[in-house]
Amino acid sequence: MKKGVIIILITISITSCFNPFSPKYDENIGNGDALISNQKSIEGVFQNFSYSYTFQDTSIYGKLLASDFQFTYHDYENGVDVSWNRDEEMRITNSLFNNTSNLDLVWNKIISISEDSTNVVRSFNLTVTFNPTDVIFVDGKVNLLLKKDASGKWLIENWIDDSNFK
Repeated sequence: MKKGVIIILITISITSCFNPFSPKYDENIGNGDALISNQKSIEGVFQNFSYSYTFQDTSIYGKLLASDFQFTYHDYENGVDVSWNRDEEMRITNSLFNNTSNLDLVWNKIISISEDSTNVVRSFNLTVTFNPTDVIFVDGKVNLLLKKDASGKWLIENWIDDSNFK
């Protein structure tokens, strides 16, 4: 009888150390499979861009933009180019993130890239869902002027938008 009780107590003490609701730490996190890039590559910029739109995260989005950032698009109604700076871009993007239920950004192929990787033209598809009955589809190209900061991180300095949103 004592032997059976001891075996049961040993079994309980061994199995009680395993908590299925608290899995062990994953040592592989950060080994190249992370959702957020360090932006040391051009692809990392686009990865973080996608992440910021998918999760509507202005803190990640803001880290993509240089302090002297400028956005430019063509206003087809008035036939003029319109530009704004980083502060205005952050305000507009924050409003977009707060007023949509879903943003689905798909980066397509890189159309052109300069030899030093400072100018990248890439096509995209963006689905903006405000609610199930109000969905906008935008297709186009971004023409990005990139630069590296002191730590070697790529930042967007200038974004010229060439999309079908008119």
